[in-house]
Amino acid sequence: MLTVIDKSNYLRGLLILAKKDNRLIENEKNIIRDAAKRMGFSKDFYEETLRNLMNNDYILEKPIIFSNQEIAKLFISEGLELAFSDNELCKNELGWLKEIANANEIPDEWLDDILKKIEEVKVN
Repeated sequence: MLTVIDKSNYLRGLLILAKKDNRLIENEKNIIRDAAKRMGFSKDFYEETLRNLMNNDYILEKPIIFSNQEIAKLFISEGLELAFSDNELCKNELGWLKEIANANEIPDEWLDDILKKIEEVKVN
């Protein structure tokens, strides 16, 4: 179960990730909206945040540490979905997700396996 802090960090993490390639497309907005709804954030809050996201310089971008590794893995998996929603994974997006994995002591092999699976799906 996600704590209130985990929920806040999760949403903040998705917002940071969405900014990493300096553009915000509708697919990314929809993934963020879905996550925000699941976590109980008000529609007014997340819609306002999305409207101002690209101009918001106050979102701290330090790596997020979740209360446990399973939540971190869930975040990274959804983060990769968000990052690939424009059919490309930029260096900044991948680098930031690796920082999250390292901060949460997730083995590099786990992330490599997830990336391989995504590549296999893209090829087929």
